[in-house]
Amino acid sequence: MKVAVQHEDLQLLAKTLQEQLLVEVSSAEVFEVKCAVNKDGLMILTQHESDVIADAQTIFAVIEEVLQSIAPHREQRVQCFLRVSGEQLPYAKCFLPLKQSGGWGDEETGKHGSREVEEQYFSPMSSSALTYSPPLDETEEEELFDPFADAPNLPTSKAFAIKPMLLGVALAGIVVLGSGAYFLTRPCVMSECKEIQNAERLKTKSPQLMRRAKSEQELVAVQQQLAAASTALNVIPSWSPRSQLSEELKASLSGRSEKINQVVKALQTASLATQQVQTPAHSLEESQARQHLWRQAIAPLETISPDSELYGLVQGKLINYRVRLHAVNQQIFTEEKWLKKLTAAKAVASAAEKQEGTAKSLNDWQKVRSTWLVAINALNSIPLTSPRYQEAEKLLVDYKPKLMAARDRATKEQLAVKTYQQVLSTAKQAKLYEQQNQWQAAATYWEQALQTVKKISQDSLYYTQAQSLIEPYSTALKQAQEKVQVVSSLQQTRTDLDKTCINEIQICTFNIDNAGIIVRLTSEYDQVRQNNLANPYSENSSTAVDITNHLQILREALAVISDNANLSLILYDSQGQVIYTRTLGG
Repeated sequence: MKVAVQHEDLQLLAKTLQEQLLVEVSSAEVFEVKCAVNKDGLMILTQHESDVIADAQTIFAVIEEVLQSIAPHREQRVQCFLRVSGEQLPYAKCFLPLKQSGGWGDEETGKHGSREVEEQYFSPMSSSALTYSPPLDETEEEELFDPFADAPNLPTSKAFAIKPMLLGVALAGIVVLGSGAYFLTRPCVMSECKEIQNAERLKTKSPQLMRRAKSEQELVAVQQQLAAASTALNVIPSWSPRSQLSEELKASLSGRSEKINQVVKALQTASLATQQVQTPAHSLEESQARQHLWRQAIAPLETISPDSELYGLVQGKLINYRVRLHAVNQQIFTEEKWLKKLTAAKAVASAAEKQEGTAKSLNDWQKVRSTWLVAINALNSIPLTSPRYQEAEKLLVDYKPKLMAARDRATKEQLAVKTYQQVLSTAKQAKLYEQQNQWQAAATYWEQALQTVKKISQDSLYYTQAQSLIEPYSTALKQAQEKVQVVSSLQQTRTDLDKTCINEIQICTFNIDNAGIIVRLTSEYDQVRQNNLANPYSENSSTAVDITNHLQILREALAVISDNANLSLILYDSQGQVIYTRTLGG
């Protein structure tokens, strides 16, 4: 087997061997150890000064003991040489065919490899090369080779630090300075590696286990096996020849464990979501949290490709989870709809309150009433099953009285408008009667207008306007009533004049206007009166006397009528001559 070692590893091995010789051999402090590799074999040279007497078997035994502890391969060809410093050829050599099986020995027989020590002295050679015969093939032609030409000289100091050694793929060593105890123990360096065997076996078996898993628990069991096998590989040191294989197996097992972990977490998340949906959500936030859980469960499972060992299990779960997520989405959609209703109702109610503060007409109050009605209808549409129902009910308790107040106010304003318009209409009719000199009708309508205007409520927007009509309407009523009295008086005056001007004959005619009463004696009456005056002693002398007295009586009667009517009086004869005048107060 080819030995691949680095230059510093050989130097560290040499230091380790030199330190062990220092402990085991009393004169080892003057020994120098060098290591080299040739044809996949390890060569170790130990040299000393010419005045030192060395026991070759003891030195080779110490080297063998160290190598048996840290041998990096199952079969390792090791050649050991002992020479005097300054000489080209060793005077002793040995072959150490190291093998391991359970202990340090042959894999098949379990027997320890034997150390063949050749203590022989070489005569100087013409070349500066080392001549030796490989132990496995004695017929192999000798070759000239100086394996230690480039090997550095090591110090012979007793105290120097011993570092971890990488030799080949993995070489570990621990040297306890000063105590004389030396040991290097690392798993999977020289012996069989159960960790790798278990990992390789699980790597082959795990896909089938993953495909057969039908539940989260079965997947967790597989994941635990993978994790345990991967963790077990951590004991393999980086200098072990199996280190690279160990890393590859850990990456493979960890990758599969991570895939399983991804699925297991998704299943656990889905299980939590399933538990939560057993009870109704009391808020939109709760529903959104459940939606988030389902999405967390679904997203990792959707990344599992059809060629994955977990695809069969995942697909069945995905269908169920998507149905659950759809149900939650629908619930959130419904809840958001009712939340929007609730929010809109609050906004409309706020607008209604602002309208109330600025309402100045019937139209404004009708808008207030309509706005409150919209808010309440929106709240009434929220069903009992909605989480927003309780809040909607509380708002309804507050909003409904405000709607009733707005309705009452709108109704009151509507009645006030109707009443106000009726007042204006009545007053308009009264004015028409005035224009027609129908003062009695005018007075009646003015009085009706005044009575109606007093019916407008004080908290109505039309109250102030209505109050401003009372004074002019009262004045108009008073004037109309006075006119009625004047007309009534004139009518009585006419009646009195009619009775006064007719007595068997038409005595007089009259005319009444704002200037006064004008009475004219008829020509018939004047004729009778003149005839009586011309013949006072006729047989009808009594009639003449009566006629003369009648004119005086007529004037007195007309004076009374003038006083009653409070109008001046002018009496004319039939010729247009004034025969009597009466002024007011005269």
